[in-house]
Amino acid sequence: MTQIAFNPKDKIILRSILIISVLVPVVVGLLLVVPYKLSLPDSVIMALPRINAGINSITSIILILGLVFILQRKVEWHKRMMLSAMALGALFLVFYVIYHASAPSTKFGDANGDGVVEAMEKAAVASIAGFYYFVLLTHIVLAAIVLPFVLMSVYYALSGKIDRHRKIVRYAYPLWLYVSISGVVVFYMISPFYQQ
Repeated sequence: MTQIAFNPKDKIILRSILIISVLVPVVVGLLLVVPYKLSLPDSVIMALPRINAGINSITSIILILGLVFILQRKVEWHKRMMLSAMALGALFLVFYVIYHASAPSTKFGDANGDGVVEAMEKAAVASIAGFYYFVLLTHIVLAAIVLPFVLMSVYYALSGKIDRHRKIVRYAYPLWLYVSISGVVVFYMISPFYQQ
């Protein structure tokens, strides 16, 4: 087994990636439970989930294009697609944080918007609730897991360490694509319960 040697710059970058990868889920988790909310116009708040679903949709397409380009050995176009997907991911995160810092969490099945999913509301979504929660849970868990690997793979690609990049993307790419697509699925499943 070969030992991977890291230079000081690699160590700093990899530590930064680790810190970012821990801070992002912690901040997002805190936003879901903090009672204080930003005061933004309702029209802005209610537009953010749809905007984020659009960002996830575009990210999914760009990720697929990135794969197509690298399979065709169009490295420059692959690079453009993957950096675009990274930029969209950062934009998604900003809008996601703003939304959850501005609005209470929406409960799946809460048709009347009172914050409680009553028996009748629960029965109305019972046939799809298991699927929704499976997609939501895997989306959340995999989004947290894939973040450091996406950041490392981009760093390795940009620094010319293509062998390391390839080893990581073998696993990170399908997870990232799943997270993007499942984000759209979660949005469409919960969107009927957003309160206007």
